[in-house]
Amino acid sequence: MIGRVSGRLLTKQPPQITVDVNGIGYEIDVPMSTLYQLPATGAEVTLYTQLIVREDAHLLYGFATEAERALFRQLIKISGVGARTALSVLSGLSVAELREAVREQDIARMTRIPGIGKKTAERLLLELRDRLDFKAGDSSAGGVATPGTGDIVNALSALGYNDREVNWAVEKLPAGLSVTEGIRQALKLLSKS
Repeated sequence: MIGRVSGRLLTKQPPQITVDVNGIGYEIDVPMSTLYQLPATGAEVTLYTQLIVREDAHLLYGFATEAERALFRQLIKISGVGARTALSVLSGLSVAELREAVREQDIARMTRIPGIGKKTAERLLLELRDRLDFKAGDSSAGGVATPGTGDIVNALSALGYNDREVNWAVEKLPAGLSVTEGIRQALKLLSKS
């Protein structure tokens, strides 16, 4: 697996770039969000990558952030969603915008992405809702989870609270709580609402 590539940026021909790593030129497909963050050709660049091996090709995809790569990996796990569709989604929405669209189940926002119709948007929103861990401040944090947040969410869900209630309670919790204390405080908040 090729997890990261660092080298000199040789070419930019959207959606593909070429990065020279010690004399070897890697052709890497990138979403537009990453392309806009790249320096000028000739400059040094580091990308987080995902290698996809197919019967007829080895394809390398690159991302400016680990959050983008993680979301790409979640997207390609969805039945009927390939790497090209996943790149389109990441080109059309930032990680924070996509997480917000999934949280709100915003079909209109998803269908504005070129190549994404209503049925695909519905499937993406449904599948991603269960795969993404929502917490307070996730849009600004770029999807990096606070330790224990997932455990608190799982515990509240197991107790029968719906996603909206759980997300509301978790957003109200102060940072740095233990899982036990987080559950206790969330239950107090939910009992008052």
